[in-house]
Amino acid sequence: SSDNVCIEDCIIAMGHDAISLKSGWDEYGIAYGRPTTDVHIRRVLLQSSSGSSVAFGSEMSGGISNVQVEKIHLYDSLNGIEFRTTKGRGGYIKQIVISDAELYNINVAFGACGNCGSHPDDDFDPDALPAIDQITFKDIIGTNITIAGNFTGIQEAPFANICLSNISLLINPGSYNSWECSNIHGSSESVFPEPCPELENSSSNSSSTCFSLIRYYGRASFL
Repeated sequence: SSDNVCIEDCIIAMGHDAISLKSGWDEYGIAYGRPTTDVHIRRVLLQSSSGSSVAFGSEMSGGISNVQVEKIHLYDSLNGIEFRTTKGRGGYIKQIVISDAELYNINVAFGACGNCGSHPDDDFDPDALPAIDQITFKDIIGTNITIAGNFTGIQEAPFANICLSNISLLINPGSYNSWECSNIHGSSESVFPEPCPELENSSSNSSSTCFSLIRYYGRASFL
């Protein structure tokens, strides 16, 4: 539940997540209602041997929004960038832009999980569905990647406006499936390897939404 944060020019190596953004756990985070917002992460070198280099959630019930991640180097990590949530969280993760990234030796480059994390007790509302919306990946290269993307949304609340642009990932020869997707929709442009069908529409409203967000960050004096 932090706002107006800048993390820059850092080298971080962790056993689990290197940088993790959160905002509250289930009914407690909903009641407190304070989001994590206006965060800028830039020029960082991150390694996470058993987690994610950059993680959002899974405790995100207060909301996470307006995050810019740019000019980053991720290496030797289980996951590169991952969004985590589950039923009962409520809240949202939206208006996230990740750009100018280099990935090396990453198992899963990009991930979004709709069934991640436990609950603090039995008082959570199972009908409190989280919203994952307006997530943009742009200008990214990767080498020695096992899985390009694993996006598993929630059937009752699919992840929306997942946009990928100008991405090139060199997948390990032994990898059997470079993309795995369910319960999501979005768009893609100039992406290799070719993403799953749910992300192949280059003329959808999601593309316009994501690119307008990129233009906003491009002209804003952010932090």
